[in-house]
Amino acid sequence: MNTLLRAASLVAALLVPGLTPALAEPALVYSVGGKFDGSFNEAAYRGAEAFREKTGESYRDFEIARDAESLPALRNFANRGYAPIVAIGFNQASAVGAAAKAFPEARFSIVDMVVTAPNVRSVTFREQEGAYIAGLLAAMATKTGTIGFVGGMDIPLIRRFLCGYRQGAASVSEDVRVLFNMAGDTPAAFADPARGAELARSQIARGADVIIQAAGGTGIGVLQAVADAGKLGIGTDSNQNGLHPGKVLTSIRKRVDAAVLDNFLDELSGEWTPGVHVLGLKEGGMDWVIDANNRELITADMEAAARRAEEDIAAGRAVVRDIAQDGTCPL
Repeated sequence: MNTLLRAASLVAALLVPGLTPALAEPALVYSVGGKFDGSFNEAAYRGAEAFREKTGESYRDFEIARDAESLPALRNFANRGYAPIVAIGFNQASAVGAAAKAFPEARFSIVDMVVTAPNVRSVTFREQEGAYIAGLLAAMATKTGTIGFVGGMDIPLIRRFLCGYRQGAASVSEDVRVLFNMAGDTPAAFADPARGAELARSQIARGADVIIQAAGGTGIGVLQAVADAGKLGIGTDSNQNGLHPGKVLTSIRKRVDAAVLDNFLDELSGEWTPGVHVLGLKEGGMDWVIDANNRELITADMEAAARRAEEDIAAGRAVVRDIAQDGTCPL
């Protein structure tokens, strides 16, 4: 379906009789890749479902197939009185900015990008902090001395993650080699599992035996290729340990679910405010997962080292450099 036809379908869907929301019912617009992408969008969905379970209140959501569908979705949710309207992903920033200007009385939020407007809440993350823990664990787990990183779109956010990963690895040993590739230079780079698998296999051929994916849906292909090769993957955004039990060292969660839940709850309690919210290890915006699927992969020494690093970073005793602010990675 072309963009114009799909936009028309969206308008029709949102204007179906009987779908007029109660006052300030929240809405969620996913990024490209689908609600059940096993990654970023799915984390947002879990946050919305947690809101439903916690409060008994309902919400509306919509999946865009391409970036051009974002603005029609946001405008129509605003026109129908939903609030807050939460957009997932940096690629919706321009649409959020335009919708916020067109509907100054509406309340919008965006997760993973900053949009400066008096009626927008922007939620971003210190990805480098979670990535540091991943690099530390990868460096402790590798048997070849070579670890890998597959990113999605080559943007500062993903470079920030890469730099944190390299810093964490270097904290264990400066001799650990970090291979890295980006899947592309458009948002489509986050929705290409075949490309992710191709890049992972290339890194494995060069000696990598632990590979992290920071590539959204593309990363599903990374984890599959790594598991097929008998190596270890590291998941991101949501808990991906269960995708390949015993083959995913850990998952570094960006708590998109918490960001969505907090937005919805703040609106319900009358405490929603605009502005920039930055979440890291200290605020619980980033964490890593040990569960039944990876428990045997994490040694006592690995867990102790990761917990120490977490505490030091959260307390400010250790600082993970942010390439987006510093301009260059120290490694």
